[in-house]
Parts: sequence; structure tokens; C-alpha cells
Amino acid sequence: MPRIFIAECKQEVSSFNPAICTYDTFTTSSSHLFFTSHNGVESEISGALAVFRERTDLQLIPGYSARASSAGPLAQESFERIATEFLGEVQKNATNIDACYFAMHGAMGATEELDPEGYILQETRKILGQDIPIVLSLDLHGILTTRMLKNTNGLAIYHTYPHVDFADTGARAARLLLRILDEKVQPVIARVRVPVLVRGDELITETGVFGQSIRYAQELEKRDDVLAAGMMIGNPFTDVPELCTQAIVVTNNDPQVAKREALQMANDFWERRAQMQPHLISLEDAIVGAKKCTGSVIFTDAADAPSSGASGDSNALLAALIENGYTGTALLPIVDAPAVQKARDAGIGNSVTVDLGGTLDTRFTPVTLECVVEMLSRGRYPSESWGNLQNAGPSAVLKSNNYTIVVVSRSIGFVDRSVFLGHGQNPKRFDLIIVKSPHCQPHFFDDWSEQNFNTDAPGSTSANLKTLGHTICQRPMYPLDKNVTFEPKTEIYT
Repeated sequence: MPRIFIAECKQEVSSFNPAICTYDTFTTSSSHLFFTSHNGVESEISGALAVFRERTDLQLIPGYSARASSAGPLAQESFERIATEFLGEVQKNATNIDACYFAMHGAMGATEELDPEGYILQETRKILGQDIPIVLSLDLHGILTTRMLKNTNGLAIYHTYPHVDFADTGARAARLLLRILDEKVQPVIARVRVPVLVRGDELITETGVFGQSIRYAQELEKRDDVLAAGMMIGNPFTDVPELCTQAIVVTNNDPQVAKREALQMANDFWERRAQMQPHLISLEDAIVGAKKCTGSVIFTDAADAPSSGASGDSNALLAALIENGYTGTALLPIVDAPAVQKARDAGIGNSVTVDLGGTLDTRFTPVTLECVVEMLSRGRYPSESWGNLQNAGPSAVLKSNNYTIVVVSRSIGFVDRSVFLGHGQNPKRFDLIIVKSPHCQPHFFDDWSEQNFNTDAPGSTSANLKTLGHTICQRPMYPLDKNVTFEPKTEIYT
């Protein structure tokens, strides 16, 4: 009876977010509590467990789980604690492990260790030896490093953006691991690195040009000789040495097929690179456009998207709206724990003066507002996307003239309407809604709004990539540099 050890370590960071995160940002568990935490949740682990549990001849060993929302870089001592706990579970079960499945992101980053996943895999391999197969699932925004590739046997990569295939990716990873165990397939991984960073609407896999790359990978995976395929576009906000786009193809002991198809995917992507750059509008022009609209409009503030690693405390759009005399009703979220505390001290129905924004990322100057406290909350509400409980910490709804502001204490993903609905605010009732996420599923906002203005705002996750200040990733890199050339080279890992 094969014994499969299952663990996860997942976070995505922005190197440009000055707020360092710590161990307390993570939710950790081990043993049976780990598996229980994924019951009824759309996740890679739940997808893998569903595949494994179809069999009666497998023993599933719950290992260790460390999960955190996106944030700034992880403090080194906190990463070391997580790595020690993760590897401790590996060591404790080492003599009972026949195979491993690990759910990872690929865009973690600590203040000193810039390849946390690679370190964990390397140390796991030292404990288990070379003969124990290890299969990963990864976000397509991950950075697959040489150290990761040298210490894994196969992988499955997200095929959707916005991401709706968490469970499917875990299931594909599980089926690959079972093929290694049952059929003795011998995975060969081909990687081609493409010196391109991308952002923008064309990355939406259902409608954008990036979807052509994904559909090619999906067709490859239907073939008997291909075990896995995907395009990893990396996270342009995680400034690390191997940041780039990568074409990945895994075959059954056929390096020539892996090499040929990875090269094809990489060359096709390179030809489409210019199409996959964002189209941004200045804050001033966006406000002029919003004033002309008669229906609800969306201001996308992707530069301050906590789901991409930003702090969530930008007030840049709010300040611009006030400065330009916007008089429509506006709804927005912001992370500002001190403002929440002031609201709690004042109490519901009372007035309070708050200095809003810039408490974490000091590039933003606080905006002083006279507000009425309309609601106080613990900040716990269900995710509209996945149904699991969100924890934004103590929160408040503040009303200042035509602005309704949902203020939370913790950076949390604003990838849908959850933070609004969870605080009694229906976005459809407002003239303008600020959305701190680069892309949401269409029915959340785009399907019913008159127009979505993708604003060129400042922030640690700005789609205006040249403004971020990369200093670590390989150069030259498109679009950071001029006259970037691509000389495709294939790397093979067995």
C-alpha cells in the first residue's frame, strides 16, 4: 500500500511592499487538522485528496500546512520557523513515505531567502533521498527555480486566470503522482525561460491572448506522451533572480518531445509579448470619464491589490477623486487599523476624524476626513468566490459626504465583492466602486457596470512595471528594458 505524504506551503509576495510580514500572517496546521481544514474548500489539496480517496490501496499521510494571503516579504526568522516545522513533519514520517505531493505557490520570498520553495524542496530531498517521487502543484504566477526543478519529479500548473481551477490543478498533480507510482513513468521536464514580464487584460485566459498559450498546454496534456504542460508568467512583483516567463513541458522519458513543445510554447509567447501589456488610464482622465457615465463605473486599483502582495492602504484614488471634485456616490475598501480603532472608540452613529491611508506603505500621505461611523464589525465574512471564512480583523464602515469606506485592519484579498457585502454594502447601489484587484470574475463587477477604468495609480503592485524598481531579476527584461532579444534555450531536468 503506497504511503503518500501531503503538505503545503503557500504565499505570494510583493518585493516592493515595505510592510514585512511575519509568522502570524500564516495559518498553520498539521496531522488530521490539516486535511480537515480543506473539507468543503476549493483548493489544490481538496482536489488531490478527491483523486487519492477514489483508491482503497493508498495510505494518505497528512503532513504540514502553512498558508497566508499575499503580502510583503516574509521576515527571515519567520520563514525559518515555517521551514523547520515543515521539514520536521517530513523527518518524523520519513521512514513511512513512498511519495510526496506538495501544494506550493512559487512566488514566496523572504527577506534573505529569495527561493523559499526551492530551499524546502532541497532539504526534503536530503531527508528522503533521490528515490522518493515528489510532485508539486503551482500557481502560474509562480517562479519555478532551478533548485525547485532539481528536487522535484513533476508538477501541475494552474490553467486559468482569474484562478478557478485550484482543485483541478491538485487533481492533475495527484494523477501524475499515481502514474509515477503505478505505471513507473519517468518524467522529463523541459523548461524554456522567456525574458518577458506581462500584466493586463490579455492575461484573462478565457478572453485574452494568453489563453492561446494555455489552450496549447491543455491540448498537450491530452496526449499520452505528455504528463503535464503550462506557461508560468511569474509574479512581476516578486523581484528575484529567476523571475521571468517560463514554458514548461513534462513528458514520459522523451526529452526531444519535451524540448520541442516547450520551445514552441516559448516562441509563440514571445511573439505575443506586446499584446500582453496593460492599457492604463491616468487618474485625472479616469475621473473625467467617470463623470460622463450614467451607470456604475469601476476604478481598478491594481497597484494596491492585496491579492498580489500590496498593503491595501493606498488612498491615491480617494485623494484624486476628492481633489477633482467627484460628487457621485463612491464605495471603496482600505486597510487602516488605526482608523478602525478610532471608529470603535467613537461608536456607531457618532462622528470621528480619521487620517486615512498610508499606515503601512508610507508613499501614501494620509487623507484627513470627517466621517460618521455607520457600522462596526469583527471583519469575518464568507468569501463570495469560494465560501470560506475571511478574516479582515476589526473593521468599520465610515461615511464621509458621498464616500462610503469599508476600513479593515488586515490586508486581505479583495478579489470579489466579499468585503463590501460582508459589511452591508451592495456595490450596485453606488456610482463608482474602487476595486483593489487586477481582475475579478466578470459577474462580480464588469457584467453590470458601465465601464471599468484601469487606473495608472502608484503602488507596490502597479501594472506599470517600469515604475516598480526591479534590481534583482535577470536583465535585460521586456518591458523593463529596450531592445530585448530572445535566444531560446531548453533546460532538461530528469
